[in-house]
Amino acid sequence: MSITEDEARKVAHLARIAVDDAQLPALARELSGILHFMEQLNEVDIEGVEPMTGVQPMRLKRREDVVTAGGMPDKILSNAPDAREGFFAVPKVVE
Repeated sequence: MSITEDEARKVAHLARIAVDDAQLPALARELSGILHFMEQLNEVDIEGVEPMTGVQPMRLKRREDVVTAGGMPDKILSNAPDAREGFFAVPKVVE
């Protein structure tokens, strides 16, 4: 798949990148190269391959899942603009 100069101009506009008309052919070639590489990746057989979290095989750090009450409601509510009776108070939004 190749990208035309008009498509490159549209991509640059959508990305909010200022690109001179003289640079559009080079941008179109770069984008076409990226799409070509993506097409090559689609040809790779990944059947049965487990997803990885990184390139080094290691287990993620885990902690025991324990339910707690938090134990610090005063500290949590200290930054609230409005707190009443131990809860965040918000303006009524129902008409």
